Amino acid sequence: MDADELTMHIRNAFDGIRTLTANGDTFFIYDPDGDLPPERQMPFATIVTGDHYDRVSELDRAPGDYRLNIGLTKATYTARFGAAPTQRNADGVLESGFDYAVRDRLLPHPYYASQHWVGVVNPSTATFDAVRPLLDEAHEYAARKYANHRARRAAG
Repeated sequence: MDADELTMHIRNAFDGIRTLTANGDTFFIYDPDGDLPPERQMPFATIVTGDHYDRVSELDRAPGDYRLNIGLTKATYTARFGAAPTQRNADGVLESGFDYAVRDRLLPHPYYASQHWVGVVNPSTATFDAVRPLLDEAHEYAARKYANHRARRAAG
């Protein structure tokens, strides 16, 4: 599955999402009414297609390389990887002990693992099938946060 196919899959699989694009990258935001203010537009998943934001995954190594990133709950992240890393190297990359340039393996995100994000570079079909439940969970979590925010606004 390439980045375009994965983008279409996510758009078709989840309700209430809006996609934003920048530099060929795609950001999936839960916003069923399309009215979230910019400060609340946090994606639940992204597809990054190049080394625009970081070089640690070496996405410019070969044409078509990309990284699927998914924001998890703390409980899910911790169950998979233990406590989120907090130490960064001189380039700001989190020191997790993982090689972020590895392909087809779910890893802590090189910059956002401390916020419970994970990523996988060039997932195979088998790897994508294994991380699909994480995408489902990330979408559900984003929907809960959206509903909670709406409820608080309505009450206040």
